[in-house]
Amino acid sequence: MHGIAIIVPMMHQPSSQPRLSPTSDTKDREKEREKATDDIVTLLAPRLAYFAGVARTEHVTRAAHEMNVPQSTLSRAMVRLEEDLGVDLFARHGRTVSLTPAGRTFLTSVERALAEIERAADEVRADADPTTGKVAFGFLHTMGAETVPGLLHDFRADHPRVRFSLVQNYGEAMIERLRAGELDLCLTSPVPDAPDLVARRLDEQKLRLVVPADHRLATRKRIRLAEAAEETFVTLEPGYGLRRITDALCREAGFKPRIAFEGEEAETLRGLVAAGLGVALLPPPAVARPGVVELTVTAPRAAREIGVAWLEGRPDTPPVAAFKKFLLSRRGNLLPT
Repeated sequence: MHGIAIIVPMMHQPSSQPRLSPTSDTKDREKEREKATDDIVTLLAPRLAYFAGVARTEHVTRAAHEMNVPQSTLSRAMVRLEEDLGVDLFARHGRTVSLTPAGRTFLTSVERALAEIERAADEVRADADPTTGKVAFGFLHTMGAETVPGLLHDFRADHPRVRFSLVQNYGEAMIERLRAGELDLCLTSPVPDAPDLVARRLDEQKLRLVVPADHRLATRKRIRLAEAAEETFVTLEPGYGLRRITDALCREAGFKPRIAFEGEEAETLRGLVAAGLGVALLPPPAVARPGVVELTVTAPRAAREIGVAWLEGRPDTPPVAAFKKFLLSRRGNLLPT
């Protein structure tokens, strides 16, 4: 029969000696390694194309001629490259050279890096092309069914080959993507006011009180918002521009809305209203939805401003500049009638 070994941990007396923090030491070593890497990349980067040219021709004079640089400049660059790396990349044979094993290994990675740089250069040139370039354009979900397709259709009548990267999101998220460089322009509401942004008001969209078809107010055509003070509301989540507008309009009407459901998309809210789960302040739909009645709000004035925003000081590529000019030309005529 085997016994069970019980291991009792020994109690250590606290040391009076100060202990060095390994975390601090590790961070310092990581910073040193990062700096060393940055330094060597700075030194090597300008010489990589020279190295690839010499490796391809195995002749310094011929490589210098093909790359249109003085032979002396090329020779010095190769010597310094080897010194920086601390290895011989070439074996010299008079006027010709051949790669050492280290040189062949290095060439494989250099060619891959140069190909990636060339691919990236081709991509940014293509995106900036006046005829076939790309526009990264963000817009509200409520603009997606009718407004944006109509705008793109009209713009492409004169710019048929310009490409678009389209992003649907709520206003604050699009502004953050503008600041991150992921969007060129965004169509949003309310029109943002920030020192790092340029924003232009383009149009105004009326908001309606949407009620179920069998609701007590469904026989009305117009309503003062205060008459809905006792109703349950369905709204967009906090952070959405339309939610801020809803809260502000209800406050102006003298009440705080009782909210039963919060969503992320206006048409979902219409579905909730049709199901009898509340009322909502919404812009007009692209297509009329059965099961709801949309009432004109006479007081307070229920509308939202639609504007276009971009980052202050960021240069526009030709296709972005063309689309921006087109949007600004639609001021007062942005939304479908």
